[in-house]
Amino acid sequence: MAGRLEGKVAFITGAARGQGRSHAVRLAEEGADIIAVDICEQIASVRYPMSTPADLAETVAAVEALDRRIVARQADVRDFQALSDVVAIGLAELGRIDIILANAGIIVMQSSSDDIRAQQAAFDDTIATNLVGVRNTIHAAVPSMIERGEGGSIVVTSSTQGLTGRGGTGTGGSDGYVAAKHAMVGLMRSWANWLAPHQIRVNSVHPTGVNTPMVVNEPMQAFAARYPELTAALGTNLLPVEAVEPRDISNAIAWMVSDDARYVTGVALPVDAGFSIR
Repeated sequence: MAGRLEGKVAFITGAARGQGRSHAVRLAEEGADIIAVDICEQIASVRYPMSTPADLAETVAAVEALDRRIVARQADVRDFQALSDVVAIGLAELGRIDIILANAGIIVMQSSSDDIRAQQAAFDDTIATNLVGVRNTIHAAVPSMIERGEGGSIVVTSSTQGLTGRGGTGTGGSDGYVAAKHAMVGLMRSWANWLAPHQIRVNSVHPTGVNTPMVVNEPMQAFAARYPELTAALGTNLLPVEAVEPRDISNAIAWMVSDDARYVTGVALPVDAGFSIR
């Protein structure tokens, strides 16, 4: 039986591991071909290990194991031209883009004792990746969707921090993360209005903590242990689960980009085990 996304092509950023890889695999299971992008190198202000070319190769293997096509390239979402080049390659090989998942993002963990230059660098890197990178992703890929005239679906990955702002620390990384994740909701709603005449739907997804390498790593655990008041401020999920799995977010996205949700647009969807209402 054909999947819900048979014949579709999805452009996914941050696809080398974590949620991005999970989304690529889940959409491939539904029949989609994939254009996968990831930076696959370290950003100086980020203290946990970021993705590698080997990670991206694992995503390629996972998608190809499902007998789906995939175009995978290294590119930094902060670089609009680099994203545009990947889109051009993907269109040349796969012919179309029907789905855009602006998923790439970073967390910069800081203490209030970090010097002002480090604070500013953390803020700038976070905004450039988590907000400007999202805008770059949409503007690199959506013109081909508009030109084709067959509609489409966009999902931007925000966070519970884009709905609540709980746990702010006043540091550059924290300020940048919360600001970017809130701003993405405004962009999503603006784009939903802009693109509705083209039958392109735009929504955001807001996960609680997800069991991925960005969250589950030694620097993050050390940071949480050093600042227990931050953990207390963030609280816990309403449902009795410490973190959700990437697949939980992917399942929600697979529905949002399918025709099962064909009249769902402009929605900020929490997949957060009740975190936002606790």
